[in-house]
Amino acid sequence: MTFWTDLAARCRAQQSLVCVGLDPRPERTPPGRAAVTDFCKGVIDATADAACAFKPNIAFFEALGLDGLHALQDVLAHIGDAVPVILDAKRNDISSTASAYARATFDQWGADALTVTPYLGRDGVAPFLEYEDRGVFLLCKTSNPSADELQEWSQGGIPLYRRVAELASEWAGGGEIGLVIGATYPEAIARIRRDTPNTWFLVPGVGAQGGDLEAVLRAGLRPDGSGLVINASRSIIYADDPRAAAFELRDRINACAATLAADDRDAILRAADVRRLANALFEAGCVQFGEFTLHSGASSPIYVDLRRLVTHPRVMTLVAGVYAGLLRDLTYDRIAAIPYAALPIGTAVALHTDDALIYPRREAKAYGTRRQIEGEYHAGETVVLLDDLISSGGSKLEAAAPLAEAGLEVRDVVVLIDREQGGAQDLAEHGYALHAAFTLRELVGALADEKRITREDADGVLAYLEN
Repeated sequence: MTFWTDLAARCRAQQSLVCVGLDPRPERTPPGRAAVTDFCKGVIDATADAACAFKPNIAFFEALGLDGLHALQDVLAHIGDAVPVILDAKRNDISSTASAYARATFDQWGADALTVTPYLGRDGVAPFLEYEDRGVFLLCKTSNPSADELQEWSQGGIPLYRRVAELASEWAGGGEIGLVIGATYPEAIARIRRDTPNTWFLVPGVGAQGGDLEAVLRAGLRPDGSGLVINASRSIIYADDPRAAAFELRDRINACAATLAADDRDAILRAADVRRLANALFEAGCVQFGEFTLHSGASSPIYVDLRRLVTHPRVMTLVAGVYAGLLRDLTYDRIAAIPYAALPIGTAVALHTDDALIYPRREAKAYGTRRQIEGEYHAGETVVLLDDLISSGGSKLEAAAPLAEAGLEVRDVVVLIDREQGGAQDLAEHGYALHAAFTLRELVGALADEKRITREDADGVLAYLEN
């Protein structure tokens, strides 16, 4: 038995994903070894039948000095082998020191699992993973208010917390490793669950911190109804009846899990992506409302101008990441950006994906090489055509023509926004598949939900799109 098999068996046997956090806060717990021990023992005895694990937070015991450490020893002995123990200590250091922390946690305290911070990299985590029968939960996306100062920092459009999840799988080397993701970030839970479908998540924050339990379950439950350890500390241990509080949480989890649909996670992620992009484009002035005359001569109550992205590098990085997501499932040799609006976007995407970029000129050069297509390419290669948005398919067909004449095959067209004005149908009639990140209808709805525009403005745009 390893910690992971033991945890899974315990969850099945108790029909519970509830982890009871043992946080004897000095302001709410009588001081002294005996008092702290008795308090924790009372909670353990009351909640053991509803718990898949106990999570003592070592800080609250250390804060009491030797009395607290002796109390922790008593508490761990009282739990024994009946219920898995996750020691919440958030340890990490250089490898030699991390080895000492690992010995202290697993050999001295006898804990079954430990929370570990990833900040020092692989060699700071490896000593904990050497205990193959024990568990490691790596801090990924924590629930504290200022977590985003570091964890949302991104490179190439990938935030740090997602990079941590990627590295965790690498560091585990085919073994198991868990992630700590706060309940206050259900979108992050959904995204990491999509990236790591089998990983166990330790999820604090559904009690006193106000995390949305249903959103967490929709985002993070595996198809087998497991994969989450829902921690609650203060809301259980300081309840008038800790046993009733623990069972109430267990029953809420089980009742909610029974109603979840298989596509809930995709809906959460799409809604989050639309909201994030809509806010970013609006703030950059790329989406404007009023009365505008389009290139076709038609009047429109909305104008989308992605040329403005060149002066907003953070938004351009976000947009490039969205395109990269669309390209991920396509097969191609190069990407081709349509001048002018999509050319800087295509450059940003190429830097993000490391794809080779070419672009068809609007007119052949009258001097020098007289090239119609700029960049290196070879006849017979497959090219994905990139543009900013699509109304009708005319400009895409015009751009595809010189590529086809040069012996390149175009099967797919990728845009950020589909205005839903027949473009997809136009392309399909010529054998091209359209891949759009979002529709204009979705962006407008998101801006109304975010109160960036009034519902009346949104309804006006939606009525226009219906015509």
